[in-house]
Amino acid sequence: MNTRNLFMVLFLCLSGLILTGCGASPQRESTGEYFDDSVITTKVKAAIFNHPDLAVSEINVETFKGVVQLSGFVSSTADMNTAIRLARDVTGVTSVKNSMRLK
Repeated sequence: MNTRNLFMVLFLCLSGLILTGCGASPQRESTGEYFDDSVITTKVKAAIFNHPDLAVSEINVETFKGVVQLSGFVSSTADMNTAIRLARDVTGVTSVKNSMRLK
């Protein structure tokens, strides 16, 4: 086997390993899903920040495979419902889990 063929086989093997490492599993996100979730989290935080009645520092936002989880403390049920509505309105959100508590 000449050197060129050896390098080609090595390149194909490495490419296969890299693509396998970027794949998703039920417990782990792929690289693309991770970045998509980061964008969703940022958009939800921005929506909450831009709302005058909500304190973004008191609401935590986490996203996994399009599912947004809101946690933290809010001062009223209306604020809780507003945060949930804002999160649902963000593109890419598949569902919202509410773990927020009233102060």
